Amino acid sequence: MSSPLSEAEIIERYLRPLGGARADVKLGIGDDAALLELAAGEELVLTTDALVEGVHFLPGAPARSLGYRALAVNLSDLAAMGAQPSWALLSLIMPTAQELWLSEFCAGFAGLARLHSVALVGGNLSRGPLSITLQLAGHVPSGQALRRDGARPGDELYVSGSLGDAAAGRELSAQGPALEPPSAETAYLRERFEYPSPRVELGQALSGLASACIDVSDGLEVDAARLIEASHCAGVIELEQLPLSGPLRHRCPERAESLALAGGEDYELCFAAPAARAADIVATARRLGERVTRIGALRGGAGLELRAAGAPRAATVASFDHFAR
Repeated sequence: MSSPLSEAEIIERYLRPLGGARADVKLGIGDDAALLELAAGEELVLTTDALVEGVHFLPGAPARSLGYRALAVNLSDLAAMGAQPSWALLSLIMPTAQELWLSEFCAGFAGLARLHSVALVGGNLSRGPLSITLQLAGHVPSGQALRRDGARPGDELYVSGSLGDAAAGRELSAQGPALEPPSAETAYLRERFEYPSPRVELGQALSGLASACIDVSDGLEVDAARLIEASHCAGVIELEQLPLSGPLRHRCPERAESLALAGGEDYELCFAAPAARAADIVATARRLGERVTRIGALRGGAGLELRAAGAPRAATVASFDHFAR
């Protein structure tokens, strides 16, 4: 039986290799703080998110997925700002330091970090109930960041990818291991929950096209409402236009719409753009190999309305709220 890993061994063996090679990292892991260089004409973009056992994932969740998701959920925030990801800080609290778990966790993180040129430049280690907090920094040309408050009446409302898959996948993961190999549909839905695809390149490409943007983490209905409220507009979502995948429709035929509206954890982009930009948005999505769907429009007034076959539809069940009763 191997001896327990020390904090220094964990850093050297597992975390320091995640520092990557970025010329703008002047001092990374190993000192009291990191030194980073921001290019002239760039603005710093910061975000942070946590994954807490029992809240965001179940005990026994795959370590590789947790490493991947810890970065992915933060990348999605930067995608919504049209930013280029750069540097990360990791606060990792673990009940024990298990080599296999650490190896898998870092492998999940590293694959996504390499894809988006993210360097881990510092953080904190501690013993306790499993909790993973990541702070991610990036940059965007001055004055070009996408925000929630830029939409105007007459803009059209879009969403990337498909909605509701992650919520269905989360429910399937909660059922535990299946006795038989999962079907292709089940595997797809679980994959969408455990390994979401942050739309980083799409977010950057929308700079100059979109007027406002938000990432869909708590559910389309509540997140679209946040964008609309920040922009001092009213909005309409046409439910027939919701992008729903074949596996979701087949697996959850009666709940697909509500999962798409309120399931959360999709990490897609919901954005507004002037109607005159429609052709450019279609062309951009096609160039990037992304799916983008027009789901509604903004108008003067306040509030978000759901419509089906031209008639108003009542709001769905409440989206996720950490402190809701």
